[in-house]
Amino acid sequence: MKCVDDFRLRLGQHELVPIMIGGMGVDISTAALALEAARLGGIGHISDAMVHTVSDRRYETRFVKDRLKHYKYNVQNMDKSELKFHLGHIEEATRLHVGRTMEAKQGPGMVFINCMEKLTMNAPKETLRVRLTAALDAGIDGITLAAGLHLGSFGLIEDHPRFRDVQLGIIVSSLRALQLFLRKNGRTHRLPDYVVVEGPLAGGHLGFGMDWAEYDLATIIAEIRAWLAAEQLDIPLIAAGGVFTGSDAVEFMEHGAAGVQVATRFTVSKECGLPDKVKQEYFKADEQDIEVNTISPTGYPMRMLTNSPGIGAGTHPNCESFGYLLDANGRCAYIDAYNREVEAHPDAKKVQVMDKTCLCTHMRNFDIWTCGHYTYRLKDTSVANAEGNYQLLSAEHVFHDYQYSKDHKIALPA
Repeated sequence: MKCVDDFRLRLGQHELVPIMIGGMGVDISTAALALEAARLGGIGHISDAMVHTVSDRRYETRFVKDRLKHYKYNVQNMDKSELKFHLGHIEEATRLHVGRTMEAKQGPGMVFINCMEKLTMNAPKETLRVRLTAALDAGIDGITLAAGLHLGSFGLIEDHPRFRDVQLGIIVSSLRALQLFLRKNGRTHRLPDYVVVEGPLAGGHLGFGMDWAEYDLATIIAEIRAWLAAEQLDIPLIAAGGVFTGSDAVEFMEHGAAGVQVATRFTVSKECGLPDKVKQEYFKADEQDIEVNTISPTGYPMRMLTNSPGIGAGTHPNCESFGYLLDANGRCAYIDAYNREVEAHPDAKKVQVMDKTCLCTHMRNFDIWTCGHYTYRLKDTSVANAEGNYQLLSAEHVFHDYQYSKDHKIALPA
């Protein structure tokens, strides 16, 4: 019987342990977590989601306060179209976060950044170009394009001197999405170095509709592999979503995947950015405590714990501070939903908004507890004390359990 360590992921000149930790924002996939993956010979992700907030928390900058001060006059205005991010500040925050992370990197592995297209920031093309370019300038090993089709993303950085050297990948949930990406980016004559195929059991935003349960990761990977072979394209596929044990990973790699992307089990690691009390909520969750809903303003379904404080919270839109999901016209589905409820309840001191959530505010405050389908199994990966609280795990412990375990066994902490 094989274990994950019997395989290797080859990206360019790099030979890696085929374990990639997914890029969970906002700073849930911390630099510390990514650096552990790299030290151990795999791939770790940081995320550029709400990078100004991450910079302020980690490096004592003032990007959020300064932006709110600049736009404070507009807080009560329903029209958010004039709220813009200073491109120089985006560049500075990204360079700082990526640069400090890369300076601390040790070991044979790699550190990538997860870059979400859905962070439109009221200037989608301009802000995406700056985020990608700044990460390249700061020395990131690779960029994983996420939360969108990224039909023009390669074109935004094709003139960068590192464009053909850095590892570039895309997350897709269907063959059609990959075909669209390859066709639209074909003029750059640059294939992705890897493709993360994310199935319906993944955490956070899903690349499916509410019919997600009708899909199967193994089937999607097989379909993509067959098409790549027919087109004579050699692109490593990374299986993601529902890979809970090392044996799960082995099964995917024995059927042609080059590696796996995992995240759920690292949410309860010491290096993860979630507050410790939230990690205990993940440990204690049962299967019925996990739902897929449509409250995200991005338009994608989202998997989360049903007791997430951000569900139904009618917080005033904080676009003057954040505004990461404002579209090119300064609109957001949550703003529309909030204003609808305010109009319907003019005398209420506080309204409830059940159909959408202010994702920027609540992700920043760790109040939307996104999770993978198998989060209810986390209690089987640790031990509880007399008070019922579970022992947090080290990222090294979880990584090595994936790397060396067999027969679907899970190593408990000592």
